[in-house]
Amino acid sequence: MSKIVLVTGASSGIGKAVATFLSEKGYKVYGTSRTPKKEKEFSFEIIALDVLKIDSIKAAVAFIIEKEGKLDVLVNNAGMGITGPIEETPTDEMRNVFNTNFFGAIDVIKTVLPFMRAQKYGFIVNTTSIAGYMGLPFRGVYSSSKGALELVTEATRMEVKKFGIHIVNVAPGDFATAIASRRYHTPLFDGSAYKENYKANLDLMDAHVETGRNPIEMAKKVHKIINTKNPKIHYKVGGALEKFSVVLKIILPDTWFEALLMHHYKL
Repeated sequence: MSKIVLVTGASSGIGKAVATFLSEKGYKVYGTSRTPKKEKEFSFEIIALDVLKIDSIKAAVAFIIEKEGKLDVLVNNAGMGITGPIEETPTDEMRNVFNTNFFGAIDVIKTVLPFMRAQKYGFIVNTTSIAGYMGLPFRGVYSSSKGALELVTEATRMEVKKFGIHIVNVAPGDFATAIASRRYHTPLFDGSAYKENYKANLDLMDAHVETGRNPIEMAKKVHKIINTKNPKIHYKVGGALEKFSVVLKIILPDTWFEALLMHHYKL
């Protein structure tokens, strides 16, 4: 019997690549979107799910369980970006990002866990970010939302291991997706003390996405992970320098690493 997979945020980008690849590999995939589009481009069934609405999450999971009788894999991929100086970014927008990237992901996990415990098996893959390993200038809220999910994964993994459930993080670097166009961007305010540096860094961030890696790399990594008997806790997918930056964060004195980041971002 095919494994049943739920991929949140599957209408575009990494989520769509993962859902498409797993579908081609013979998995029965349900992708989600807040507003599903009936398009022929999807090789998998796409259903409505808004991670900000618990009733929407419960309805989507219940639909899959009723139809398939089980849920083997959750790829917790839905998320959003945000940029801006901390001082000038509206706190409500910060909360919205945490509600999506952190609390939304947790609510999906909490909804699927009872079913996975009952079947004594399950695999949860949380899409985080290499940015979650360090506080990046003008991306501090995004970095912290993904870093928080990394730590919650570590804790939950230990809590559910005895039920036969695996939980892992997969942290992508820069990938060629439409995330830049869908981020919340704090405006470049006239007279802002941050305007010059923020503008330069916005251009740099967008350039990194435009020249980013192919999302199929993430899809292949997820496929490999869910077929691993004893998976690791943390996986990173990206360029050599991106992955090496995480190592440098660990081994270098804090101020040295900060100096490297400031040089890279021309601060």
